[in-house]
This record gives sequence, C-alpha cells and structure tokens, in this order.
Amino acid sequence: MTTTRIEESLAVLKEIAVAAGLSAAQAEPIRLAENDLWRLPGGVVVRIARVGQESAAAREVAVARWLAENEVPAVRPLPMNQPVEAGGRTATFWELLPPHRHGSEADLAPLLRQLHDLPKPEFPLGRLDPFVRIAERLKSALSVEEDDRQWLLRRLSDLQTEWNDLPAGRPECVIHGDAWAGNCAVIEKPNRLALLLDFERTSVGPPEWDLTSTAVAYDTFGKLSQEEYRRYCELYGYDVMRWPGYPILCGIRELRLTTFALQTADQNPRALSQARYRVECVRGRHGSRPWAWEAVA
Repeated sequence: MTTTRIEESLAVLKEIAVAAGLSAAQAEPIRLAENDLWRLPGGVVVRIARVGQESAAAREVAVARWLAENEVPAVRPLPMNQPVEAGGRTATFWELLPPHRHGSEADLAPLLRQLHDLPKPEFPLGRLDPFVRIAERLKSALSVEEDDRQWLLRRLSDLQTEWNDLPAGRPECVIHGDAWAGNCAVIEKPNRLALLLDFERTSVGPPEWDLTSTAVAYDTFGKLSQEEYRRYCELYGYDVMRWPGYPILCGIRELRLTTFALQTADQNPRALSQARYRVECVRGRHGSRPWAWEAVA
C-alpha cells in the first residue's frame, strides 16, 4: 500500500512528539509544504523543517526569542529546549495563534521598520544569500527548454556580478528575508494586533531586500494598486523603487520566482503554463511590467 504525504508526515510527527515529551494524539495538519505544520491539543504548533535544516530551525527560535526581548510583535516559540530532532527531521514548537487572518502590506510595513531599526543580536545570523537554490533549480528543471535554461543561467551570472557591486543604500541590518504580506498575521480581537511570522530566512543584509518583495508585488505582479503601494512606502518611510539598486534586486526576485515556478511545474503539470509565461516575461517577450503573474503551488 502506498504511503500518503500526510501519513509520512504524521509518522515523523509522532516520533518528534515522543522526543519532546508531548502527545501527537488528535494532531491536525495545518499545512504540509516545504515545512510541515501541525496543530497539537493544548495550543501547540509543531513546525517540521526540511531535511538538512537543523541550523535554520535553531536560528528561527533564536530570532523569535530575540524579537520577544525587543518587544517586536511576532509569533512566539514555546519555552522549552528546542529544536528537537527525531525521525531524521528537526522540529520547532510555537504558540498557537488565536483566530487571525493574513496581514496586508500596510500591516507589514511598520513591523519591518521595527525589525530593521533593531541593533544586531549577539548570536550569529549569517549573511543574506539571495541566490540560494537558483542554480540548482535551473540545472535540474525538466520543464524548461534548453535554450531558456542557458539564457537563465547567463542571467543569473549577470545578476551575481551586479549584486557584488550594489549602489550604496540604507545601512545593513537584520532583515526578515521573506517579507511578503503572507508572513504577517493580524489578530482582530480583543485588540487588533499584527505579528511577524516565519524567520527561516532571517539574516543580515540590505533592508532593501525586504522592501523589494512588496515593490515586486506592485511592479511585476500588478497585485497592488498605486495607492496601496504608496501607503506601504509611507508607513515604512522609504520607497525602494527610487533607489538605483532596485532593478538589480527586482531582477533577482523575478529570477527566484521563475525558477520556483519551474521547480513546481516538474511536480505539478498545472503550473507549467505559468512557469513558461514567467520565462517569456523575464526574457522580454511580453512587454513592460506589470506582467500579472499568478501564484503556483
């Protein structure tokens, strides 16, 4: 009998729960993706990291505790020894949020400003690598034509050169690393509160990298109106699109998103048309932005 994705994850969860002194009885999946999220009775969320992500999991917990010490609204880790390793995987444990919704870019902007204004912590965070996994995705992709693959690899090389010679910008700081509105949650009751989530990619780097996420949502995706983007910039206090280095960071973001779509298309044929559309866009075959890219999963 074939084991399903949920059965595989549940088996790992049971081993992790035993190692942590918890029970996996009545566990409920929240989301099974690159990281598997499970809800346990008693208000516990278990986040099972991808294989080989032990150090990243430990860093997430350290960042969340540091944010709590600095009174930045964010999801909180449970007060226990963690991460926990079992079943060949690493897991972290978090407080379950009360009923909430995804935040908007306007909710995210003040949180990013708070984060970027903090002094760097004493524990090591590592530096931002905006190119992680791009080359691997391109070399292994089955859903890309060879001519496109070679063009994208050349584009990657050009962007790496430009990244190493970025124009001067804002002072480097702790950055979130994946600063889109989906990594902000809003609890409406009893008092409205916006929180930061997901610190898997938190590192030290240019704050413009975080701000480019929303700029690309406006500029490349066409998901935000001009007024929504203007409001985001007002709430943060800066418009990254006015910075001379923005086209470089935008190009890196677009390449990352294109290779992610190619990777997804290898596993899900329904993503193939979107992946190919993104390739055509970055190759300059669909006119100027916004290109109205659609989500892939």
